[in-house]
Amino acid sequence: MRFLKYQWPKPAIDAVIIDENETVVLIKRRNRPFQNWWALPGGFIELEEKVEDAVIREAKEETGLTVKILKLVGVYSNLSRDPRGHIISITYLCKRINQAENPQAGDDAKEAKDFTRKELERKKLAFDHNIIIRDALRLADQDKLWVI
Repeated sequence: MRFLKYQWPKPAIDAVIIDENETVVLIKRRNRPFQNWWALPGGFIELEEKVEDAVIREAKEETGLTVKILKLVGVYSNLSRDPRGHIISITYLCKRINQAENPQAGDDAKEAKDFTRKELERKKLAFDHNIIIRDALRLADQDKLWVI
């Protein structure tokens, strides 16, 4: 009997962390691909880890922030979104639990910082994160999630 060999896409998560001042947290990537580029905090889902747990964990590891998930932004699967291969990102809109906390870089992040909408409009980000942020901000505005 012959078995087919399958190659599977890798699941990842990204967190769009907003606050009441209408800023979004980005991290400066420590590693390739897109080393030294600004990006959303995120990473790969670990074996036997729930997607929601992965987004909370990655947000904490890369920004030092404890977050609450507000809403699913979407699933991003464009084959060219990541040069490492077929990586599917499940992306959540999140809010920091303690609004007074400032982002602190950790893990794969060299730097973590809040960016205003105006700053984001002019910034070229890693992967397809400009598209993800556009979609997330549209959701936040539509559902008035900035003040929750």
